[in-house]
Amino acid sequence: MLGVRRLNFIRKFATKNQQYFVDLHPLAPSNLLIDRHMGPSSSEREKMLAEIGCKSMDELIEKTLPPKLPRNKLPDWPVKTEQDIIGELYNLSKENTVAKNYLGGGYYGTYTPPVILRNVLSNPAWYTSYTPYQAEISQGRLEALLIYQTMVSSLTGLPIGNASLLDEGTAGAEAMTMSYTIHNRKKTHFLVSNKVFPQTIACIQTRAEPLGITVHVGDVESFDLAKFPLCGVLVQSPDLLGEIKDFSAFSSKVHEAGATFIMGSDLLSLCIMKSPGEMGADISYGSSQRFGVPMGYGGPYAAFFSAKEEDIRKMPGRIIGVSIDKNGQTAYRMTMQTREQHIRREKATSNICTAQALLANMAGLYSVYHGAEGMKMIASRVHALSSILKQNLQDLGYKVPTLNHFDTISVSGIDAAKLVETFEKNGINIRKIRNDTVSLSFDETTTPDDVNTLVSIFASLKGTNKNICAVDQYNKSAPEFPSTLKRESAILTHPIFNSIHSEHQMLRYLYRLQRKDISLANSMIPLGSCTMKLNATCEMIPITFEGFNVHPHAPLKQVQGYQKLIGGLRNKLCAITGFDEISFQSNSGAQGEYSGLITIRNYLKSTNNAKRTACLIPNSAHGTNPASAAMAGMNIIKVECDKKGNISIDDLKQKAQQFKDELACLMATYPSTHGVFEEEIVEACEIIHHYGGQVYMDGANMNAQVGLTSPGHIGADVCHLNLHKTFAIPHGGGGPGMGPIGVKKHLAPFLPRDVVLGLGGQGGQISSSHFASASILPISWAYIEALGGNGLAEASKHAILNANYIRKRLEKYYGIVYTGDQGMCAHEMLVDLRPFKVTANITEEDIAKRLMDYGFHAPTMSFPIHGTLMIEPTESEDKGELDRLIDALIKIREEIHEIETGSADKNNNVLKNAPHSLDEVISVNWDKPYSREKAGFPLPWVRTRGKFWPTVARVDNVWGDKHPSTVLPEIDFHL
Repeated sequence: MLGVRRLNFIRKFATKNQQYFVDLHPLAPSNLLIDRHMGPSSSEREKMLAEIGCKSMDELIEKTLPPKLPRNKLPDWPVKTEQDIIGELYNLSKENTVAKNYLGGGYYGTYTPPVILRNVLSNPAWYTSYTPYQAEISQGRLEALLIYQTMVSSLTGLPIGNASLLDEGTAGAEAMTMSYTIHNRKKTHFLVSNKVFPQTIACIQTRAEPLGITVHVGDVESFDLAKFPLCGVLVQSPDLLGEIKDFSAFSSKVHEAGATFIMGSDLLSLCIMKSPGEMGADISYGSSQRFGVPMGYGGPYAAFFSAKEEDIRKMPGRIIGVSIDKNGQTAYRMTMQTREQHIRREKATSNICTAQALLANMAGLYSVYHGAEGMKMIASRVHALSSILKQNLQDLGYKVPTLNHFDTISVSGIDAAKLVETFEKNGINIRKIRNDTVSLSFDETTTPDDVNTLVSIFASLKGTNKNICAVDQYNKSAPEFPSTLKRESAILTHPIFNSIHSEHQMLRYLYRLQRKDISLANSMIPLGSCTMKLNATCEMIPITFEGFNVHPHAPLKQVQGYQKLIGGLRNKLCAITGFDEISFQSNSGAQGEYSGLITIRNYLKSTNNAKRTACLIPNSAHGTNPASAAMAGMNIIKVECDKKGNISIDDLKQKAQQFKDELACLMATYPSTHGVFEEEIVEACEIIHHYGGQVYMDGANMNAQVGLTSPGHIGADVCHLNLHKTFAIPHGGGGPGMGPIGVKKHLAPFLPRDVVLGLGGQGGQISSSHFASASILPISWAYIEALGGNGLAEASKHAILNANYIRKRLEKYYGIVYTGDQGMCAHEMLVDLRPFKVTANITEEDIAKRLMDYGFHAPTMSFPIHGTLMIEPTESEDKGELDRLIDALIKIREEIHEIETGSADKNNNVLKNAPHSLDEVISVNWDKPYSREKAGFPLPWVRTRGKFWPTVARVDNVWGDKHPSTVLPEIDFHL
């Protein structure tokens, strides 16, 4: 009720000079997030508006938005206090039943080490950092990701690992696509074992259809491998039934047939089991969730992926590599596939733009925490307990078809539905495989008492009272891992896995890594199109509530809290977007693009318009758009932009008319990636609809739309939403992300479907679980509920205010590439640096690196136009922080002027030598033609607010690509 009164205060006491909710009645509550989310105070807002040349926020918005742009005023729902948010989400979490789960299927119970839970997952220095595109200020998380890659490589026995994929199902689909690419897209058949997890098979089938790949699902070992030109064969061990096999001989047969051999694997099992590499696998994939990452109703977690060295350039996703800086010091960087989809566009082999970096870091650090011996101990205990259950079930007369197993056993010859129901009544979930078969999967959280309970229930169903003591049974006869599958090779041999044995050491190592990285805990991150906004603490706290850590395949009646949360979020997002339905199955923005296009594709097929595959994409489109369209089987048609940076309506009309019989859709970003609200966006949508196509809107720039306009009102049929941008989920150093899609009513039946739960539309499966990374949805729920309808609109307005303030102050020193008809930008702008290449031999990279010396992460570099920086401040930055960034850029302009006038050397200056590491500045031999002070403390506040020092000098990217190494070097890890 306090929130309702607060809004009444807004209406009653708002003054003529537009004092907003941040300066309100003294009787209003003090713990409203709405007061904390907006950066500028009322006095700052007045000064900023005066600088821009506007008398009010309303005047600013009227000058920025095109007059014909449809408006969308949100319902004025009550705002909530921070304590309301935490309390309501806690109560929702308690409405979920946290049953004892043996469901497995790729999701397992695990213990997150408290030192990692508190100092990584719950630490804004880790979760608010950005993707490590700027390596010099990302060395901490790059080192952590190299640990993850090293762990994956060691356990899978394959030399190259990437820095994580979105989930296990899509990792399997990426493996199929990679095998297709390895064979130059000439072999169009793919074989999958029918014992692979069903969600993975479904993801593979969805991905294969638009590419023209025929997927065969069956018993792979009896399949005639010579019958079809197979690009790849995919098996899984442990499989759905829990069986583990040595596929060494079979892999030879696959290779003789000229196909790529792929193994779905379990990292914990590989601690004691023969590795995929030792069995002849070319690619291995799977989930690292059970390495300390909660199940979270399906995610987020990091999928692992490894392959042979010769295929490194075909591997999907991000790869972290080892290089050197300009002084020869070891330095880490993203390598090979770094943003390759932006460069190769429709020729890219993957559209991956977001990884699961935060979760990969947790999984890698989990293996550091336990070390090689600890990991083997956990794996052996899991196997031993499941073996004890297996022996007792056989003694009771149950049929256990699983010959060799790691953690999962199957029971057949029973009434599966009845058995599942019986266990549910005892607070236990087991998996129904078939009508006569169930399975039980053990994990790190399984105890001897759990085994005793299971045996007791199974015995009672046989009419006996058999009780066991699992500990006594183990002491009498410890189960042995199958000798033919037992791992003989060493695991996790790198010193990092064998150096940290106490919590003191672990804590200090985590802080050592943390100090090497810039995050929002240090300063603003002004990335255009990536919206690095406040991730409020009250929004983050609930993700660790125990009640949100449930299995994604739990019965729906056990997840009523999640259903209420997701239902409420869906309703608010529909109001915000103007759409009729939302699907949460996409695990990233780029995956949302793909999901939206697949929905359009399925709709067109249903209306006998399968021939419509032409996708019109403006030159200004978001970087992943062409790659996503190609993956969806679309034929990409480029549309030109006019001199103002807008979609050329004339060219759009011509292309739409030319391809009218083949037109599937238009992909447009709004506001455009050029940083303006295009005047003719509604007309563009109408042109596409006139010729029978659909409009896909990229939601990357929704932070300027919410509460002002909406994709649905503008004319879009589908739009993805970056919850890790506009709706406050943090970027996590490169992930997690969420990219749900909103659609109009006619597309709703064709939304993605979940084959395990039977939820969704008629579309194919996009991600492993139906609600993707469901455990981070409370963040967006909290953000929307905390701000209310009015507050969300104010957030958009303040984002536009902050951007235009920067634009106005900078335009005296730099060119702004595009603005609207009245000189305004949207929530971001492109700063033109191209002239400096001619006048001073200075590039956008030089300026980006120099900004590090001022304590800032660079804006988005070279996108969408080479030679530019795209600046987006977000609404949460105050005037003081904006001024510091502006002052830094003005000072850099002065430094460029020194080069232009000849007072500084063109090749040896503060910009070309940037960034300046601490080692350089304090070195005895300082040989620069400028002072140490100028290098390290270019403005007074750089010193007084706490200098952030890059830990390495400028990284040598060319050296790194010429000497690819994707595992952690054996450097000194003495703590």
